[in-house]
Amino acid sequence: MARNPIRWLLHWVDWFEMRGVYVPGEDNRTIDPWRDFGWLIVVWLVGLAVFILFFALAA
Repeated sequence: MARNPIRWLLHWVDWFEMRGVYVPGEDNRTIDPWRDFGWLIVVWLVGLAVFILFFALAA
């Protein structure tokens, strides 16, 4: 895989879509954090990485 951040992001998107997404009405299943909150987790991790990089570069 090339060292392209956009390609990494697209790979993550494809990975989440292959695992399946939450379908409204499937409330009888147990909560799966990666299925139900996967995008929120990824956004949080990317935000944390940007935060760390910002202060690493500022130092």
